Amino acid sequence: MTFAASAIGSTLFPRFFRPFSTSSPFLSLTPESSSRNMSDSTEKATVAAGCFWGVEHLYRKNFGNGKGLLDAKVGYSGGETSDPSYRSVCSGTTGHAEALQVIYDPSIVSYRQLLEFFYRMHDPTTLNRQGPDLGTQYRSAIFTHGEEQARIAKEVTDKVSKEWYKQPVATQVVPAGQWWNAEDYHQLYLNKNPSGYECPAHFVRNFPPLSA
Repeated sequence: MTFAASAIGSTLFPRFFRPFSTSSPFLSLTPESSSRNMSDSTEKATVAAGCFWGVEHLYRKNFGNGKGLLDAKVGYSGGETSDPSYRSVCSGTTGHAEALQVIYDPSIVSYRQLLEFFYRMHDPTTLNRQGPDLGTQYRSAIFTHGEEQARIAKEVTDKVSKEWYKQPVATQVVPAGQWWNAEDYHQLYLNKNPSGYECPAHFVRNFPPLSA
């Protein structure tokens, strides 16, 4: 998408085009983390599933309010460029993916549950694409933190491929590298901009439970 098309689209069709900047006065406050103390035994999960606005929104909706999600932030992961900007990541030249990083309480929600939801809320069969968003920055990926997460991610990915999508998925399962927070206006973007762009590929699919 060209910058001009993005600017025009954000005015005429806000739910189908993405702006590169905004004058929103909101800061990246997270309701879950501001309203409760974090547990001493929290864990971290990092995923990429296309436009990070919708990914964050759906995770907060499904795991916030006491359901295990303690904090969440959108940012950039998987590339080599230091301190990337949104505009540079959108150019597809940084190697980074738009990603979501969550802090969660494993006594309430498990890593496997978070990954099963990940595979329900986007289309993992499209390589470097979600809906109309095309490019490596929109790839499907699980950035694992440690050997146990890598084991679970590979196991869930294999089951999802065979039992849900009936074909190989394009999701990368790779060790997490350097994380870069996205600009403040991206945090809680759809909370602050209810009519903002939402990727049409982001919705919760109805699948049967995976095998144990």
